[in-house]
Amino acid sequence: MGTYSRRNFIEQMGWGLGAAVALPPLAAMAPARAPLGAPRQLNIALCGLGRYANVLKTGLAASQHCRLAGIVTGTPAKAAEWKRAYNIPDKNSYTYQTFDQISANPAIDLVYITLPNGLHKEYVLRAAKAGKHVIVEKPMAFTEKDCREMIEACQKAGVQLAVGYRLHYDPHHIELKRLGQGKVFGQVRLIEASLGYRLEGISPDDWHLKKALAGGGPLMNLGVYCVQAGRYTLGEEPSAVTAQFGPVTLPQLFKEVEENITWQLYFPSGAVCTSSSTSNCNIDRFFATADEGFFELEPALSYGPFKGRTSQAAFNFPVVNQQAAQLDDIAAHILAKTPLPAHISGEEGRKDMRVIEAIYQAARTGQKVTLA
Repeated sequence: MGTYSRRNFIEQMGWGLGAAVALPPLAAMAPARAPLGAPRQLNIALCGLGRYANVLKTGLAASQHCRLAGIVTGTPAKAAEWKRAYNIPDKNSYTYQTFDQISANPAIDLVYITLPNGLHKEYVLRAAKAGKHVIVEKPMAFTEKDCREMIEACQKAGVQLAVGYRLHYDPHHIELKRLGQGKVFGQVRLIEASLGYRLEGISPDDWHLKKALAGGGPLMNLGVYCVQAGRYTLGEEPSAVTAQFGPVTLPQLFKEVEENITWQLYFPSGAVCTSSSTSNCNIDRFFATADEGFFELEPALSYGPFKGRTSQAAFNFPVVNQQAAQLDDIAAHILAKTPLPAHISGEEGRKDMRVIEAIYQAARTGQKVTLA
């Protein structure tokens, strides 16, 4: 892998396509889509206009059933730019101070929260209170307890809560589920799933380096993808965790959050998933070995282009816009008034946070942590 910065990682949207071998259909593991009820689009307001919002606007443009209808930002210059570029009326533009007024706006159906991690809980609760459906980015919150509170608030308000798990809509990751859960190569014994990039030119004031806003370092920012990959490839929940903090090589930056962390998830089947998330080197890899073969992706957990291989042949699937596919599935369920699928629900976000909390506990204490 070549050197790339955090901005490269976020904005890397170049895609490739090729196939070395034809593979069986993925329909069995693909997300089930709800039929659309009313022939209309879901009107979405983006809450936070930072890096990922600029990725999402591409997905919104490609979406069949969603449209960018509103914005929430604390920066007047951004508000003016987005309103002009996307024809957003003044009445659909909010600041963080005026956000709660969105409750009186029938032109907004859903709020997509792309704020720093430490603000996720607050704005999910405020959006639910305003009667709006919610999508929140990963990690869902700082603690499992916070996740439960967010889920309960949305249930009480009668709105749906989704977490932005884009990789569930990528055919390469649907294939990982098929190969692992379907035991195509027998029982999976070992998974390695790691994601990291070398920080270049980041300001010491960047929110990712602040405990209060980030909650942690690369485990919170990137490690959730690794935790997810192990869980959905096996279709199991881990029963125990061990973990180790890595060295701090950039002390001028990593004063509040970890720079490197490695962990091991132990599953009831006997499988082990070992992962690293880091901010001082580039890695983007998934590898699984089973009784009768292996399968892997590299790149694997970023935005691609993904490249897959098994012990029998290489595989590559047609490129999809992960964000557009995710948005359309969520819209289909909301417009049809059907529950969101479990794999992108708030409950899924809670399960990830349960594991992440255990990883931090294991790294701090040096002890194996059992997950009840």
